[in-house]
Amino acid sequence: MKLITFENKAGESRIGWLQEDTVVDMNLADSKLPTDMLTFIDNHEANFKIINELGAVKPHYTLEEVKLLAPLPNPRSFRDYIGFEQHMLNASKSFGHTVGAAWYEIPIFYFTNHQAIYGPEDNILRPDNETKLDIELEMAVVIGKKGKDIKAENADDYIFGYTVFNDWTARAIQKHEMTVPLGPHKGKDFANAIGPCIVTKDEFEKYRCSISRESHPEHLAMPKSTTDRFDIKMTSRINGETICEGNYKTVHWTFPQMMERASENNVNLMPGDILGSGTIGWGSLIENNFSVHRPLEPGDVVELEIEGIGILKNTVV
Repeated sequence: MKLITFENKAGESRIGWLQEDTVVDMNLADSKLPTDMLTFIDNHEANFKIINELGAVKPHYTLEEVKLLAPLPNPRSFRDYIGFEQHMLNASKSFGHTVGAAWYEIPIFYFTNHQAIYGPEDNILRPDNETKLDIELEMAVVIGKKGKDIKAENADDYIFGYTVFNDWTARAIQKHEMTVPLGPHKGKDFANAIGPCIVTKDEFEKYRCSISRESHPEHLAMPKSTTDRFDIKMTSRINGETICEGNYKTVHWTFPQMMERASENNVNLMPGDILGSGTIGWGSLIENNFSVHRPLEPGDVVELEIEGIGILKNTVV
């Protein structure tokens, strides 16, 4: 199921699901269902039971009659990881340093701004005086159940679904501030775009795969875990020009490993928390020192597409 948050003809924020190019407003389908995504996720097992008992539902709108919003506009927290080795190698080279040994030992994350959430078709304001605005092509997992000290082998029980994530980055600001080894902050906190929908985890089972030394890129280290991957294409485009084409299965640290790390030491993951996968290799412009495409400027249109989810499109202003 592809779940969405949308604005209806009356300007109200509602939630529902896609039926091809039409929209079902779930509260209109059954008044017991909520009108916001976080409330839906909090009690999603009971809510899905109601939906399953509805049978066939006549859609309420065409896609053209509504405006899609960020599918989860108010996540409880937002962690972003660095899950792809190719990105680490590329970005480290561009920044003039090497990949730290710890990266190969534990999934590394930082907390990003869960109050700066944008959705499909939203404008992204370039920060003042920023000269190297960048994109990052990522997938994100949405947590569906509270849990602490979650083991990777049990993590699927806590997953609600997946979405596209653009980790917008102000590289000039980032380069200056990260001379202090505290991690990213103002270079990352101005915009996190997600959407166009949240795909429930059951729909991703058809993409599930494992890797082997023979199938994994030979120049990359063999990950500790070869399972919990999805064979899905990830693509970025700027002004209609393809910038990156990759596949999520090349990830080094998987979402279950990330969830285990985040929930260690008695830390609760909560329904509505989001974890970003990190940027796929070549999924940001810094990896080529902006030689493939200049830094983003007002008027540029960015599209991130992930197979099975859809296209997240934003314009820089």
